[in-house]
Amino acid sequence: MIYPKIPLAQSIIQICLAKGIRTIIISPGSRNAPLTIGFASNPDFQCYSIADERAAAFFGLGIAQQTKKPVALVCTSGSALLNYYPALAEAFYSQIPLIVISADRPQNKIDIGDGQTIRQENVFANHSLYNANLNELVSTENDFKINEAINTAILKKGPVHINAPFEEPLYETVSELSVKVNSTASANEPQTITIEELAEFAAIWNKAPKKMILVGVNQPNAISDNVIQALAKEESVVVMTETTSNLYHPSFIANIDTIITPFTDDEFENFHPDVLVTFGGMIVSKRIKAFLRKYKPKHHWHIDSLRAYDTFDALTKHFEMNPNDFFELFLPLTKAAASDYFDKMNEINLLRKIKRENYLSKITFSDFVVFDKVIKSLPQNSLLQISNSSAIRYAQLIDIDPSVEVYSNRGTSGIDGSTSTAIGAAVANKKQTVFITGDISFFYDNNALWNQYVPSNFKIILINNGGGGIFRILPGHKETPVFNTFFETSHSLTAEHLAKMHGFEYNTANDEASLENGLIALYSQNEKPAILEIFTPTLENDAILLQYFKELT
Repeated sequence: MIYPKIPLAQSIIQICLAKGIRTIIISPGSRNAPLTIGFASNPDFQCYSIADERAAAFFGLGIAQQTKKPVALVCTSGSALLNYYPALAEAFYSQIPLIVISADRPQNKIDIGDGQTIRQENVFANHSLYNANLNELVSTENDFKINEAINTAILKKGPVHINAPFEEPLYETVSELSVKVNSTASANEPQTITIEELAEFAAIWNKAPKKMILVGVNQPNAISDNVIQALAKEESVVVMTETTSNLYHPSFIANIDTIITPFTDDEFENFHPDVLVTFGGMIVSKRIKAFLRKYKPKHHWHIDSLRAYDTFDALTKHFEMNPNDFFELFLPLTKAAASDYFDKMNEINLLRKIKRENYLSKITFSDFVVFDKVIKSLPQNSLLQISNSSAIRYAQLIDIDPSVEVYSNRGTSGIDGSTSTAIGAAVANKKQTVFITGDISFFYDNNALWNQYVPSNFKIILINNGGGGIFRILPGHKETPVFNTFFETSHSLTAEHLAKMHGFEYNTANDEASLENGLIALYSQNEKPAILEIFTPTLENDAILLQYFKELT
C-alpha cells in the first residue's frame, strides 16, 4: 500500500477509513497532493476526479443525498475552497452530510504574499456545523478535531470543514504508516417522548375541527402506509403535499397553488387551520407561506429530529423526533372530530383538476404544456431531479406518478448546482434518472457535464424559453431593455455544441408533435446520456400561466 509521507495526511485518511467514509470527490491541485495520493491509492475508497470545485461539491451533494452517508470533498489551497460554498450552504439547509477537507499553507505562509493562499480557517463558519482547524504536528488534538467533525456530519446531517496545513515536499510516499490514530465513536442520544407529553397535544388535536398537515421536502418511503391511511381518513384533516414531499394518497392535495391562488378573503378565512402540523424541509409555494403568515394557526407544530424553522411566525411546538415515529405514537391518542373541513377542500380540489385539464386542452404550445406532457411521460420508478426557479414551480402544478422519486435543491433554492447534483444522484442511484431544468440554470452549471462518470441512462430535459422566465411572472415585469438584460437575462444559446463536446445524445422539440417524438427518442436509448432541448415561446409563457389561475375560479 502507498501512503503519503506527511503524518497529518495519514491521520485524516485513516480516521475517514475507520469511520466508514468511502466516497471521496477530489479536485486536482498540488497542495492537496498528500490527500489525493492517500485516498486514490487505497481501494477501500471510491474516488472521483471533478476539476471544477463548485461542480464537484454539488456532485458530491447529489451522491450524499441518495446514499444518506457523508461524502468527502478534497481540494487544494486558495480560492479553490471558496467554490465549495454554494453546495455547502445547500447541504446546511437540506441537512445533507458533506465533509470538506481542504489543504492549506502552513500558518506562517498566510498573509505574507505567498501564492494561492487565503485565510482558510473558519471560512464556512456561518454554514458549517463544525470547523476543525488542524496544525501540522501529529497530535491527539488533531485526531479529536477530525473525529468530532466527521461525527457531527453524521449525527447532525450537515456540512463540516477540516482545514489541514501541509508543508512541502508534498508528493513523497511511504509504504508503511507512521501514525496510529484514535477513532472515537459517535454518541447519538435516543430521542424519546412520553405518552403523557403527547396526550396534552392530542387533546388540542381532538378539539380542533380544522387541521392542516403541510409536507415539504421529504425522503421517499419515510412515512409508513399505516400513517398515511390514518391521516387520509380523518375528515377534520387536510394533507397538503409538495412535489418534493414524495408523499401520496388520492385524498391528499398535491397542487397547492392551484387550490389556493383563486381564493377570496372569505375563503382564506374559512380555510385557515386551527392546528398546523408541518414536517419535511423547505416549502416551495410562496402562496401557502403568504397565506399562513397572514391567517396564522392557533397552534403550529413542527416535527423534525434536528431543526424547526418558524416559517410562518406561528411556531408553538417543536417535536424533536422522526415524523413517522411521532405519528405512530400520536395517532392512537387521537379521536375523529366531526368536521366538513376535508369535504369542502376535496370538492374544490376535484373541481380545480377538471378546470386544469380543460385549460391545458385549449392553450397553445408553451412552458405549461411542456411541463404537463414531460411530467406525464416520466418512466415509472424513475428518479426525478428538478432545477429551481420556474421549473420546480411548474412541476408543482402537475400530478406526478407516485412511483417517481422527486428531488430538488430546495435548501437555498439556488440555480447554481442543479445539474451537478442530478448527475451525482444518478451515479449513486442506479434508477433511470431524469433531470428537468430551465435554460438559465442549465447554462449556469454547464461544467457539470465535464464529468467522466455520467451514467448512460441519464436524461436531461432542457426547457429553453430564452431567459429567466420566472421574472416574467413576478411583480414588476415590464418589457424594457433593463428588464430583458438584467432580470430575464435574454439569450440565444442552445445546448447543441455542449452536448456534442461532452458526448451526449442531442435532440430538439419546438411543438407538440416534435415533443412527443423527442420524448420517445429520449427514453428509447440508453447507450449514452441524452439531452432533449425544448424551445418554448418567450413572450407567451407568462400570459398563459397567469391566465390559468384566473380560469380556475
